[in-house]
Amino acid sequence: MTKTRLLTILLLNAAGFLLFFSWYLPAGHGFWWPIDSGLFHFFNHKIVENQTFLWFVAVTNNRAFDACSLLCMGLLMLWFWRGADPAGRRRVVLIGLTMLMTAVVLNLLGQSLIPVQRTSPSLSFDDVVRVRDLLPTVPTKDASRDSFPGDHGMMLLIFAGFMWRYFGQKAFMVGLAIFIVFALPRMMIGAHWFTDIFVGSLSVVLIGLSWVLLTPLSDRVISLLNRTLPGKYKQINNS
Repeated sequence: MTKTRLLTILLLNAAGFLLFFSWYLPAGHGFWWPIDSGLFHFFNHKIVENQTFLWFVAVTNNRAFDACSLLCMGLLMLWFWRGADPAGRRRVVLIGLTMLMTAVVLNLLGQSLIPVQRTSPSLSFDDVVRVRDLLPTVPTKDASRDSFPGDHGMMLLIFAGFMWRYFGQKAFMVGLAIFIVFALPRMMIGAHWFTDIFVGSLSVVLIGLSWVLLTPLSDRVISLLNRTLPGKYKQINNS
C-alpha cells in the first residue's frame, strides 16, 4: 500500500469521524436537528396533500420494491459480466461475493459499535400521518425502532464504492444513482431520518470501506474465494 493511499484512508476516516461527531456530540444534534425535523415534516405533509406522492412512497417502500434495488445492482454487475471472458466472469462473481460479505460485516460493526439507538421520525412525533393508516391494504415500511445507521442506505453506498474500485467512474455514478433512487424513499416515508443515511451510513462507509477498498484486503478476499470455491478459470488477475 502506497503512502498516498494511506493518506487517503486517513483523510476519509477523519471525514467520517468528523461527520459522525458533528451529529453525536452537540446537544439535540446541533444544526442537524432542523434539517432532520424539517425534511420529515415537509414530506409528511406531502403525504396528506398529494395522493400521487402518497402512492409513490407507499410503493417505493414496499418489500417488493427492495427487490428492484437488488435487480438494478445485479443488472449493472451483469453488464460487466457479459463483457468479460470466462476468467473475468468468475472475477465479477467473486467481487460480488466480497461486496456482500463487506456489507454484512460493516453493518454488524456499525450497529454494534455506534452507541446510538434511535426510533424513526414516524415514531418520534405526535402529529404524524403514517402511510399504513392512509393505505392500510398496502404493505409498506414506514417506521423503525432502530433506524441509525440506515442499513439499506449503507448497502447501496458500499455497492457504489465497489463499482468505483473495480469497474470505474461511470459504474460508480450509476451506483450513486441507484443509491439515490432506492435510499431516499425511506427518508420520505419517515422510516429513516436524513441523518440516519447521510451521517450514520455515510460515516460508517467512509471509515470502514476505505480500509477494504484502498488496501489489499478486498483483493486478498477475492483471491481467497478464487482458490477456495470450485469452478474453472481460477487464474485471474485481481489488480
